[in-house]
Amino acid sequence: MTDVVSPQVRSRMMSGIRGKNTRPELLIRRSLHRLGYRYRLHRKDLPGKPDLVLPRYRAVIFVNGCFWHGHDCHLFKWPSSRADWWRAKITKTRETDAASRQALAAMGWRILEVWECALKGRTRHPLEQVIAQIDAWLPSDSRALVVRGRDGEESPL
Repeated sequence: MTDVVSPQVRSRMMSGIRGKNTRPELLIRRSLHRLGYRYRLHRKDLPGKPDLVLPRYRAVIFVNGCFWHGHDCHLFKWPSSRADWWRAKITKTRETDAASRQALAAMGWRILEVWECALKGRTRHPLEQVIAQIDAWLPSDSRALVVRGRDGEESPL
């Protein structure tokens, strides 16, 4: 299928998509701050530049967009135009994500990943439920947690 907009318009649209301060990230940040958590943003000295770093809990939080990180959910679909280029780009992103998580774990950091589909789309959870799960995980001893959208109609988080 051909694109419905010109290459110039598509380029302008894609360049407007941010990598930082996305809507899902801001939802998580505001909610955690309201609960009293304090954090650092996008620390460049850590692998993968985590979206939130909570040194007190030795924890990092990544808020991943399902399309950009190639998540296996209803929000991700392989693009049909420039398919080879997109496959290479998204595959490289997945490899970088895995390497970053491995390096952070080796450094002793605990890792939480929140996927966009947990907060948006037909498989989303109520924000309060996602925040409650993060709130329970932060003081725990658990090394990692992945929060994603519901797989079934009504499954607990």
